[in-house]
This record gives sequence, C-alpha cells and structure tokens, in this order.
Amino acid sequence: MQFPPNFLWGAATASFQIEGAVATDGKGPSVWDMLCQRPGAVFEGHTGDPACDHYHRMTDDVAMMAELGLQAYRFSISWPRVLPEGVGRVNARGLEFYDRLVDTLLAKGIAPYPTLFHWDYPLALYARGGWLHEDSPSTRR
Repeated sequence: MQFPPNFLWGAATASFQIEGAVATDGKGPSVWDMLCQRPGAVFEGHTGDPACDHYHRMTDDVAMMAELGLQAYRFSISWPRVLPEGVGRVNARGLEFYDRLVDTLLAKGIAPYPTLFHWDYPLALYARGGWLHEDSPSTRR
C-alpha cells in the first residue's frame, strides 16, 4: 500500500485536551472546566489543567513535531481563550498564543490546520442558554 504523493503526515489535537492553562492570561472557563468539577463526571477526577501544558510548552512541542517529520498540525482554537465571555471583548493574549503557534509551525515547515470549534464552549454562553441563545452562531442567519 502506498500513500498518494500529496498525502500530508500530521497530528491532531483538541485545545482542552492539550493546552492546559485553563485560567491563564485571561482565558474564560469552558463547559469542560465545569464538567471536570463534578465529582465522578471525569475518569479519576482529571481536569484540563495542566493537560499537556501545550500553552507553555508550544515551542518545544512544535520542535518535536518537526523532528518527527510531521507536515501538518490540526489544532483547535479554544473559544473561551479568545472570547472569555463567548462574545464581546477579545482576549489579546489568547489570540497571541495562536499567532505564535502558527508562526512557529510555519517556521518549521509544518502546515497549520486550525479548527474553529472542537467542543470547547464558553461557560458564559452555556449559562445564557447554550447553542439556543441568540449570541451563539447557530441562531444567526
């Protein structure tokens, strides 16, 4: 079996499962942060902090990706890291993290493939009614 010449070897992650830093640099809480606080809801009481601490170890993580010969990296953007309340004020430090990540990937020859939503929903929007609330994109026309 052979892969086509344009096949990209890469890796994929989800922000909550890799970033850690759940209350760092202005990030707002997500529904996963809330769920992790419920006793018995998550295996052995695990949380998203520190996870793999990708938020602080990103440069080393990308260096490892390059050493492995990865050509692509699919990552998700933490909505509450960029918009702590789900809407409104943008968290500049959150955007800066993803800007550095993309620049670091490109410098190592790794194609970035960002996913805008991967279940990291802002707790503030959930408290206002979740996906059915008018501030959620699903209700916009």
